Amino acid sequence: MDVSLANFVQQVLSSPVLAVTVALTLGVIFVNGWTDAPNAIATCVTTRCMRVRSAIIMSAIFNFLGVLIMTHINASVASTISNMVDFGADTHAAIVALCAALFSIVVYSVGAAKFGIPTSESHSLIAGLTGAAIALGGAGGVNMNEWAKVLYGLVLSLVGGFLFGFIVCKAVTVLCAGLDRRRANVFFKYAQIFGAAAMSFMHGAQDGQKFIGVLFLGMAFANGQPGVEGVVIPVWLMLLCSTMMGVGTSVGGEGIIKSVGMDMVKLEKYQGFSADLASSLSLLVMTLTGIPVSTTHVKTSSIMGVGAVKRLSAINFSVVKDMMLTWVFTFPGCGLISFLMARLFMFFF
Repeated sequence: MDVSLANFVQQVLSSPVLAVTVALTLGVIFVNGWTDAPNAIATCVTTRCMRVRSAIIMSAIFNFLGVLIMTHINASVASTISNMVDFGADTHAAIVALCAALFSIVVYSVGAAKFGIPTSESHSLIAGLTGAAIALGGAGGVNMNEWAKVLYGLVLSLVGGFLFGFIVCKAVTVLCAGLDRRRANVFFKYAQIFGAAAMSFMHGAQDGQKFIGVLFLGMAFANGQPGVEGVVIPVWLMLLCSTMMGVGTSVGGEGIIKSVGMDMVKLEKYQGFSADLASSLSLLVMTLTGIPVSTTHVKTSSIMGVGAVKRLSAINFSVVKDMMLTWVFTFPGCGLISFLMARLFMFFF
């Protein structure tokens, strides 16, 4: 398969369906960088280690690097997304269904926002691809060996994030028990900046790969190939996705920073560092093993684990409820919309 930039541009110009698919994917990446990436710097800002604008610029840079570097080193998350579904041998129908899946994400996100239903772009993407694949090939369109990793991710994002947060914060508390509080705060101010940069890097590595996998599928279908097995992701595609995510992050997200960093648990500097380090480690493990997860859920679970070191009452458990509602509504809701959109798109195109 020819994955050169010149061939890609030629295909986009000659195929309206591929052009729409690319535009929708880049749009979702931009929104992800805008609304999801600020979670990475929420604790750093709310503990006053960095100003909002400086933190956003730093996050944009490290999101860019995360997509670019981690995809080059280990693209297992992108592979999971690409191989999770089978759109069949008819590549024209496949690219139409892929376009419908992306469109359904937009429809679902707008509807969920209107009715106040919590969403996750990662889960919407997975549900949208699954619904479209079923519309084409029935239940056989889902590769359960790969889809099982999504189920692992649901559990690990909550349980793993919480445990990592609790363990890291407990270790930091024990190791720093004898330190002068003022000197410790100075140390953790800079340590938390490092933690926020690491978290931004891993957000790009995890979420960026999901959308790279989608664009890669679109390219394969446009080349008349039903899959992407054995094809190496080109560097220009990594650059395109990482740049779009970085631009989205630079737009901001101060409301999200307040919601994650202040409304859930009141954090001190050492707690913010513990939450960022725990989240980064969790995401690193899951990215290397090819398990797609919601970075927001990993971060919020880590913050709850950090809060639990002091007392369980320090945690706002309504956040757990929102996470559960995301799972309950997103998979069947976005999946059904994608299924119907795919059938509709195939009828007209």
